[in-house]
Amino acid sequence: MSAMFCSMLRRSLPAAHHGAAVRFMCSENQPYLFERLSGENEGIGVISMNRAKVNALGKETLTFMNSIMSELSTDKATRVLILRSIIPGVFCAGADLKERVKFTEDEVRMYVRQAQKMITDLEQLKMPVIGALDGHAMGGGLEFALACDFRVAATNAKMGLVETRLAIIPGAGGTQRLSRLVGRAKAKYLIFTAAVLKGEEAAKIGLVDEVVDQNDAGDAAYHAAVDMARKIVPQGPIAVAAAKQAVNQGIEQNLADGLNTEWACYEKVIPTKDRIEGLMAFKEKRKPVYRGE
Repeated sequence: MSAMFCSMLRRSLPAAHHGAAVRFMCSENQPYLFERLSGENEGIGVISMNRAKVNALGKETLTFMNSIMSELSTDKATRVLILRSIIPGVFCAGADLKERVKFTEDEVRMYVRQAQKMITDLEQLKMPVIGALDGHAMGGGLEFALACDFRVAATNAKMGLVETRLAIIPGAGGTQRLSRLVGRAKAKYLIFTAAVLKGEEAAKIGLVDEVVDQNDAGDAAYHAAVDMARKIVPQGPIAVAAAKQAVNQGIEQNLADGLNTEWACYEKVIPTKDRIEGLMAFKEKRKPVYRGE
């Protein structure tokens, strides 16, 4: 089924019933699914990975993610995005080594640069992104999660940048994002030793933001991510996007430049209808209804 037809199919799907989900897919066996939740979870979008037992990252991953991120870049309905796996015990095992072993050196170079760009594009989506780690996140799988704004992990999840075991290094942003998240020395130790951490260990060093006990269904981190998303959805979406941009850009700048970045982001919210709605709702003592305008 062509990408164009799939896109048309997505737009033609009817709205879901209360509490249901709109599934954007071309077949039930598709390895990557996008769902827009409804009912009390309206405003939450979910990317579910379901690729060949371990969700290994390959060319297929790049094609899907680039397509869905292109659509999300102009999507007002999705205010928070969750990235999860529906394969028990695995978030993402990293690069598809069966595919990679067939690559020439030039193909390796091209793929790694494309993967780096795709993960950076995920990081730069306007809406907050939450990674739900209900299973192992290794190598490129952890790099995927590092690009999320928040990471929620189950206690039995395991994660690590283990590329040095294969005589390579993290190449999709891992060396940079991990060091910014946990500090230079800890990042070096984890990468140099190919260490694997459990959920609670990762939480102690700030690698994940929340850790939850796994449930019998194996999706505790996903449900915790939905709870987190529900706290974000009611806020002004333009304001949340501007705040995300201000933090992400400003953290890489000195204070003076960071304050200029903050002001530039504040400027974006001044002419919005949402800002006026927020003031009127406060005055009238009611909940605001933000439309992303």
